[in-house]
Amino acid sequence: MPLEQGHDRVAAEQLLHEYVKSESLIKHAMTVEAVMRHFAALLKEDVEEWGIIGLLHDIDFEMYPEEHCHKTRTILEPRKWPESFIRAIESHGYKLCSDVEPITPQEKVLYTIDELTGLISATALLRPSKSLFDLTVKSVKKKWKQKSFAEGVNREVIENGASMLNMELDYVIEQTIEGMKKVASEIGLEGNVEVAK
Repeated sequence: MPLEQGHDRVAAEQLLHEYVKSESLIKHAMTVEAVMRHFAALLKEDVEEWGIIGLLHDIDFEMYPEEHCHKTRTILEPRKWPESFIRAIESHGYKLCSDVEPITPQEKVLYTIDELTGLISATALLRPSKSLFDLTVKSVKKKWKQKSFAEGVNREVIENGASMLNMELDYVIEQTIEGMKKVASEIGLEGNVEVAK
């Protein structure tokens, strides 16, 4: 279903830049957008809608870090963004900074892959190639077990999310890597392609 003008990808990107100035947070938003689009395609869901929700999922984080997820509604509701968008974004912080439980496939995927993209990015940057294109699930799982590595990444959230989705963790990791590859150059993880080959 086409989104109304004012609630499309262009409007979402403008809103993102209004509230988020940090380059790393913008890259993270683009990463989550790409992975959401990838999973939407796999699940035969609305790719545009899922992508926009991924792009805007941390819209309140930089300006209101102590009220993350709680300020989403304050930002989006007056601009008449759909309730489903607001709820999905609020739910990605379930039991961390939000009481909104992920119910729909869209909400469950966002909840699961948000943390996972951080672990995958950190793992890719440690490789000689600094690339997603030679990154394997095995490499990510190896780093997963090292609790001191990317310790800010909540592994329990990722595991809970995979369970909610009735998906194997390895499959979720594999598909998240695939989604991230689509924006590898924009997020600085294209790396040395020759080494990656």
